[in-house]
Amino acid sequence: MSGVSLTQSQRLAQTQVLSPQMQQSLNVLQAPTLELRHLVYQELAQNPTLETESSEVSLEEAGLEQAERDDEFDEEFSRLSQMDDEWREYLAQSRTRGPRTAEDEERRQFLFDSLTAPESLADHLEAQLVGEPLSAEVRADVARLIGYLDERGFLATPLREIVFEEGVPIDRLRAAKEVLQGLEPAGVGAESLQECLLLQLARQGRADSLEYRLVSGHLEDLARRRLPDLARKLKVSVDRISQAAEVIGSLNPRPAQDFAVSGPNQYVQPDMVVEKQNGDYVVVLNQEAVPRLRISNTYKDLMARSGTGDEVRGYIRERIRSGKFFIQSIEQRQQTIRKIAEEIVARQREFLEHGPSHLKPMNMAQLAEVVGVHETTVSRAVNGKYLRTPQGVYELRYFFTTGLETESGESMSNVSVKAALQELVRQEDSSKPYSDDAIVKKLHEQGIKLARRTVAKYRDELGILPSHLRRTY
Repeated sequence: MSGVSLTQSQRLAQTQVLSPQMQQSLNVLQAPTLELRHLVYQELAQNPTLETESSEVSLEEAGLEQAERDDEFDEEFSRLSQMDDEWREYLAQSRTRGPRTAEDEERRQFLFDSLTAPESLADHLEAQLVGEPLSAEVRADVARLIGYLDERGFLATPLREIVFEEGVPIDRLRAAKEVLQGLEPAGVGAESLQECLLLQLARQGRADSLEYRLVSGHLEDLARRRLPDLARKLKVSVDRISQAAEVIGSLNPRPAQDFAVSGPNQYVQPDMVVEKQNGDYVVVLNQEAVPRLRISNTYKDLMARSGTGDEVRGYIRERIRSGKFFIQSIEQRQQTIRKIAEEIVARQREFLEHGPSHLKPMNMAQLAEVVGVHETTVSRAVNGKYLRTPQGVYELRYFFTTGLETESGESMSNVSVKAALQELVRQEDSSKPYSDDAIVKKLHEQGIKLARRTVAKYRDELGILPSHLRRTY
């Protein structure tokens, strides 16, 4: 083969690869309480050197004599000795037949894949990013946005607010949002129902269709079944509008529903409780939420026995090392969320005393600086973690809000503004409900200056109908 030359070259590149231990540590940090309990029991099933502190009730208290304890230990030693023999036999067979084949690897992978947990929406989305040609910055930004998705798969917080919470430029978040919305399920990452439906129609190749025009410009009329009006506006038949409505009705308004926990037993178990002690609010970890783990003394003693083979000793040593790292990951998680909760409590005393209308604006960058961690760590740590307060149970993420300045120069959380708006509507005369302009004036009287479009946006987010639909006769 003349004219063809083969050359070898080396290229140096930096890549960020998380070790299995670091991946496990991050999974522990971001796991909600119920999911963490599942991880703990899964680890207990896989690692024989781990046990819960409650699982080893004091043998003296159980009334067992020393001889009975020795019998129990001898039985455990006998079982490990048998495993030692099996281990030796396996190693001998491995040396005889040579390196592991593709079939061995496939069987091994199947074994690991069998140890599955229910897939969360975050896991499903992050798995799709693997192998995608994205920069580390974009991946980090997409991960941030995933942390803001609610049970529907929507971005529960608008991008303009995430900018302040995360300290990331809006252009970067828009680019990350575009990547997120390109993942499955279609419609994920939308900021509204309208955007969710438009994303699904575009994915189906209907970006130039009547359905797309209806959703983008006439969704309210469509929801009220004003089909003849729509037919006249769009100059098509009522039957064609009806057919388009059926297509739109087949779309999924909750793209993440297959990943949501459902059923009558769904409940929230707070990770921490705020208690008032001597006039001060303190954060107390819910010790019952997650089983406390330790390394079993049985395996420590087995390591010290002279009759224990090297292979068994090596196996136990590795399992103990893995168990200690898992325990440390849980302890680090608990310390991190406790520090975050304590800082929240320190900043939100008025909320604890008087409720949501007194919530102060706060972003993750502020807490990260005080707690001494990166803001992405705060984002992971607060997701799905709950705090029981005198005002009720709240997710830690609830306390991170943007703010506006009142006429007195004080900073006020948008949650507090929404609470004030909601209270105005609650107290209005239902026969003469306040218009958005009237709400603007009423809030202004309270020192809260808002634009009419902002009032309309907050009203929509609160699920409050326009004034003409709230009127009763």
